[in-house]
Amino acid sequence: MSDLDKLITLFESFPGIGARQARRFAFHVLTMNDAHNAQLAKLITGIKTSVTECESCHRFFSRYQAETLCSICSASNRDHSRLLVVERDSDIQAMERAGAYDGLYFVLGGTVPLLQSKDTEKLRAGALKATVETRLKNGLEEVILGFAINPDGENTTRFIESIIEPLLAAENKKLTHLGRGLSTGSELEYADGDTLKNALKNRY
Repeated sequence: MSDLDKLITLFESFPGIGARQARRFAFHVLTMNDAHNAQLAKLITGIKTSVTECESCHRFFSRYQAETLCSICSASNRDHSRLLVVERDSDIQAMERAGAYDGLYFVLGGTVPLLQSKDTEKLRAGALKATVETRLKNGLEEVILGFAINPDGENTTRFIESIIEPLLAAENKKLTHLGRGLSTGSELEYADGDTLKNALKNRY
């Protein structure tokens, strides 16, 4: 396999990238000047050092010193009584752009495919349970499940409910879901601000 084929294969392994897009990316790299290629290589090589995972919500953020918490989790003006559980980092970005939510987040790290339940091993279910237990001692009042309105998202919702609902019920706290302002099959990452605001307002 040539270096070009290897590069195409690497791009194809990215989420949501098919063979055609992977080839376009690879050939675009070939047309970039040396300075841009060097910059790209440097960023890829150093990203693991400059970006870290928040120890609370598990989203990635740019670290400038020895911070262990991202700007959202460390902000004193956020509502610490609410926790929104989402699939991935980009869902947080979408919610923040909408400006409709001021609580905290937890990134689960994926979904539970309807036909492949063994993939639950890759998710942060244990970390979520521990986070909820800790936050219940510090004023947590509501956990909101914010997964895509599709079969995998709904299967993930049931899976997470089975883990944290007993904890919340024991403390008489709320477990809610984003309302159907989100149409069936939609993902948070691609929803517009008004849709997300309605989904939060109409959570159930």
